[in-house]
Amino acid sequence: MALADRIQADMTAAMKSREELRLSTLRLVRSALQYARVQKRADLTDDDVVSVLSREAKQRRESAEEFRKGGRPELAEREEAEARIIVEYLPQQLTEAEIGELVREALDATGATTAKDMGKVMGWLSPKVKGRADGRLVSEQVRQALG
Repeated sequence: MALADRIQADMTAAMKSREELRLSTLRLVRSALQYARVQKRADLTDDDVVSVLSREAKQRRESAEEFRKGGRPELAEREEAEARIIVEYLPQQLTEAEIGELVREALDATGATTAKDMGKVMGWLSPKVKGRADGRLVSEQVRQALG
């Protein structure tokens, strides 16, 4: 079953079981997927769906962080709950150790030694971690590895 179809089926199940948070989150995700499909002017592949889901989850985490800074913990909790629902549809996330191993591989493969080579390393890493790791975490580890 394609990922978009699974989201649609889960949305129907949430509607029947009256899970309001899951239903509203999946409706927002479906809307984002529809927007991406219109922008692409073609049906979305599972990789495209993963990209949209990653962006939506990241957006929720960042919103939760801002709500916490603004003294709105109830809104932050809702955003975090939505992010948890979205993450259920993403591939298994990489651990920090796995990211570190990939960073070492990237450094060996690209021959990078200084911070000026960060773009080269990130270009090598990006396709390998897409949808499986937070880009901020990956770039931090690359920055640390490059000194």
